[in-house]
Amino acid sequence: MWTTVVLRPALRPKLHGVTLAVPLESTLRMLRSGSGDFNVQIQAVKTEKYKTIDDLPGPSLSTTAYWLFVKGYADKAHAMQVEHRKLYGPIWRSRFGPFDLVNVASPELILQVIKQEGQYPIRTDLPHWREYRDLRGQAYGLHVNEGPEWHRIRSILNPKMLKLKEVSGYAPVVHQVVGDLLQRLESLRQRSPDGATVSNLAGELYKFGFEGISAILFESRLGCLREDIPEDTLRFIAAVDSMLTLSQTVLFLPLWTRRILPFWRRFVRAWDDLYHIARKLIDRRAQEINEMVERGEEVEGMYLSYLLSNEKLSLGEVYISIAELLLGGIDTTSNTLSWTLYHLARDKDIQERLYQEISSVCPGMQLPSREDLTRMPYLKAVIKEILRMYPVVPGNGRLTVDNDVVVDNYWFAKNTQFHLCHYAASHLESEFPDAERFIPERWLRGNPAQSRHHPYSSIPFGVGVRACVGRRVAELEMYFALSRLLQHYEVRPSNFAHSLEPKTRTLLVPGAPINLRFIPRV
Repeated sequence: MWTTVVLRPALRPKLHGVTLAVPLESTLRMLRSGSGDFNVQIQAVKTEKYKTIDDLPGPSLSTTAYWLFVKGYADKAHAMQVEHRKLYGPIWRSRFGPFDLVNVASPELILQVIKQEGQYPIRTDLPHWREYRDLRGQAYGLHVNEGPEWHRIRSILNPKMLKLKEVSGYAPVVHQVVGDLLQRLESLRQRSPDGATVSNLAGELYKFGFEGISAILFESRLGCLREDIPEDTLRFIAAVDSMLTLSQTVLFLPLWTRRILPFWRRFVRAWDDLYHIARKLIDRRAQEINEMVERGEEVEGMYLSYLLSNEKLSLGEVYISIAELLLGGIDTTSNTLSWTLYHLARDKDIQERLYQEISSVCPGMQLPSREDLTRMPYLKAVIKEILRMYPVVPGNGRLTVDNDVVVDNYWFAKNTQFHLCHYAASHLESEFPDAERFIPERWLRGNPAQSRHHPYSSIPFGVGVRACVGRRVAELEMYFALSRLLQHYEVRPSNFAHSLEPKTRTLLVPGAPINLRFIPRV
């Protein structure tokens, strides 16, 4: 709602009688203040009327429950985005439990929301994370902090994560972890009945993702890819998995259930384990740095050394920041690689084209460098296409806390929770013809299809100041792992291959185990 106001300045007579169109809420704020340089008189009400959240179409609470529990969409929230878009259009309202969401499922509307997100955007409120931090007296970190404090922490974490030159320094340790992955896969395939099949590939790639990001963040090798995984590492992996699994459940349950149901206690226990092990690893490295300084030695290291040495974050903020970066750095790598190998195994021509590109840039078993990757456009196109088809997080959030926003002729008050439906947007036929097909060529320069889609139709890492802080590291891990895997093996479906569908468990994951055959190249 907008109003026309006439300024009757008390202190600025030159502005007397000036007419302005301003948002209604701004007018009301000025009226409520009762002070300032001018008084405001409403001359005409609503020169332009927008629709509001109450005018949006969308399912009722009972309809949503029916979709989730009767039609079987409880683990297919990504597919429900697509179906709801067909029913209600590109913007609709949905309510379930404590959530009242405005869903936007077109690139144009996603762009409109992002443009109005404010200086310190919030993805979504995580009251249960905040409650745990308060319970244990911990720092808030990126996911709970808001406003200038969030921005301060983010600005410290960014440089060593998002600058390509800095990320290139992680290449040696990433190659070490990829080498361990190759040894692990070779051992598994040789032990299989047919001497080629690796069962539950996603599970092995999850351990690779865990080891890779931990090696950078903690500057320690955890042994995730060893045959005998250390007990602390097993507890670490289990804690991360439990916390992420329980987080969604705890968020939906009312507070009174915590005294009756076990989920909150398990959530707290999982966070305790996660935080304790992360702190133990960080303290060990801090002690090593202190000893080096006392001996007059130059401190060399990667991400953790950077955070501990510059002293811009408190130790408590380092603990929670590293733990949260770990949470975001595992599944992007593991899920994307799982889907990539699944599709390459099913499309021999695409796999061969990719192999030829890798071989031409890095003949034999030459390790690819960061510079080599700039000459592998098809490799990058393959990963982009997989992330379009299977965005790791099928939907993202924006909580408008700074201002009211207008989206598609609807006016929304601040503190409206938006759900950006990335999966639905990236599967639009108008943006990506044959959207369900794996076509990496869409992303190659010079291909007419590349310029056809809207830049916000596929943004798996997000955009703006809230974009994924670990994007460059994840890309480095995926590019190195995929190129070296194809240097060593031709990937084929297992003898009992079947079509695989994704499931939503907060993240978009394979709905069944991926079993593939790895045939050594000769």
